[in-house]
Amino acid sequence: MNFEILKRYKTFGGETVFCEHESKSTKTKMKFSAFLPCDISKVDSAIIWLSGLTCNEENFITKAGAQKYLAGTTTMVICPDTSPRGLDLEGEDNDYDFGSGASFYVNATRAPYDKNYQMYDYITKDIVSLLKDSFKVNKMSISGHSMGGHGALVIGLREKGMFESVSAFSPVLNPVKSPWGQKALSGYLGDDEGEWEKYDTTEMLAQGKSFSSKVLIDQGLADEFLAEQLGMERFLDITEHDESITVNKRDGYDHSYYFISSFIGDHVGFHLGELGK
Repeated sequence: MNFEILKRYKTFGGETVFCEHESKSTKTKMKFSAFLPCDISKVDSAIIWLSGLTCNEENFITKAGAQKYLAGTTTMVICPDTSPRGLDLEGEDNDYDFGSGASFYVNATRAPYDKNYQMYDYITKDIVSLLKDSFKVNKMSISGHSMGGHGALVIGLREKGMFESVSAFSPVLNPVKSPWGQKALSGYLGDDEGEWEKYDTTEMLAQGKSFSSKVLIDQGLADEFLAEQLGMERFLDITEHDESITVNKRDGYDHSYYFISSFIGDHVGFHLGELGK
């Protein structure tokens, strides 16, 4: 799969790049950023980062500070945009929590979003193929924040064997019970809550599904969205005895990139360990 480099910056001995390519899944041009810690011919593994509501391909790569923890390795990080853009669909740009920048990483089945908002396939097919074909990556992990944490966990849970490890910051763990999730899932999938549950980590675990890799979650206890939107309590009840899942509760930290940048080193180290680095 071909891509075009739009901007590039020398970073920690490597290179941060901003790119664009044609997506088979969304039938649009899509953008992503990446940090290449070494010559592209030496890259052999990758961390996929999925960002949250209102974000695009720039937020993580410019705010989180992950590059310094990947410097000197052969593991890249890639950060796809959070939705297709500029389709002029009805309601696409009306709200921060639906449409542009708010795909929830599902394959939409409800018109008019069903044609282009195929973001689950975009990550699991387009981005994975891009990493394998264009970057020659042979091992991958996945991570994300908030809506993107939801995406990382759902994809990691459903796509067994695709990822060496999964992590998330402040993830939406039970979107069928979350106002954010209810709005997005009904808008993309319709009114059948059985279809919503296919994109809900907590509901899938309650139904007996399990992760095939280790999982790391960090949650700030001063997060303004913790009680209403994220669904942590039910998730913890269901996973209480699951030794493959580690949840760190961070006193005083909120939902922002100040939180992510404080602990991104732990997550990068976790993924590097599971990738065999």
